[in-house]
Amino acid sequence: MPGTAAAVGPMPGEDPREAARTVFGELGDPPHVPHLAPLPARGPGADPLGRTAALLVDLPVDRQPAGWRFVDAPGRDAARAASFLRADLDELAEAADGWTGALALPVVGPWTLLAAVELNRGERSVADPGARRDVVASLAEGLSRHVADVRRLVPGARVVVHVEEPSLAAVLAGRLPTQSGYGTLRAVDRAEVRDGLRDVLAAVRAADAEPVVRLTPEEAPWALVRETGAAGVALDVRSLGPAGWESVAACVEDGLRLWAGALPVRGDLPAVGSLVDAVRLPWRRVGLPATALADVVLTPATGLADTDPAAVRGLLTRLREAAAALEEASGD
Repeated sequence: MPGTAAAVGPMPGEDPREAARTVFGELGDPPHVPHLAPLPARGPGADPLGRTAALLVDLPVDRQPAGWRFVDAPGRDAARAASFLRADLDELAEAADGWTGALALPVVGPWTLLAAVELNRGERSVADPGARRDVVASLAEGLSRHVADVRRLVPGARVVVHVEEPSLAAVLAGRLPTQSGYGTLRAVDRAEVRDGLRDVLAAVRAADAEPVVRLTPEEAPWALVRETGAAGVALDVRSLGPAGWESVAACVEDGLRLWAGALPVRGDLPAVGSLVDAVRLPWRRVGLPATALADVVLTPATGLADTDPAAVRGLLTRLREAAAALEEASGD
């Protein structure tokens, strides 16, 4: 059986049909994981943040000069985001006709959403306790509806919700700057952060989907994520040091699946062997069994939005080759 490859994240270009065909053309063979790809080149509302904000229930947003902001009533930008999503879902339904494998839905997580979207008065919404409660509840409901929509369109799919949380560590550490730039926002209590993320992931599970949390390697809150009910953890493994890999081992031993970002998306294509070694060697150094390598999902290190569209198929082909070689290494 081949290893598992996935390319969860934004794609280049503006054509949702071409994006869906590319993803399923290269990864539409189980156990690989195709995904519903955001296309941020289309403009505001097609970006991951705008798309996720458009999923919120009863919390309308609009695009301001400084970014997305909560507003009293949905406007043109929210309508555009919803239109982009409908078009992408239509193309997904066609490209995924008959699909019975895993299918990933990338979204921005609640704490990164709160760190980015402003309140009416102009401050980041993460600064307001009421906004924090409302966004967690609204996103949980919105993701339940989103999963249900995808299930209707691709009834045979096993849905994986890929929750991007790059701002999680900054929220916990109180490192987010105020909008004025003259100070930083107060840290949010760890228990509240954990519970908020856990509530969103619980809604994903209740919708019969599998939640995976993507982190940045720097100061990743590993223990917190392990307490949220995540089924997997995803991150760029290339810069992980020994302590980071020890934390990976703890996650794997707790039953979480590793989505290992190992393929650089710029520059020359690396050899298959170097991609395999980027995971296999530190995996073995921390004492994880070689047989468990077969469960690793190999991904690009970052999204592909800034990649030359002509290079995408070659990148995904190399990713599949490396995933197959990593699976073979699990027998060593």
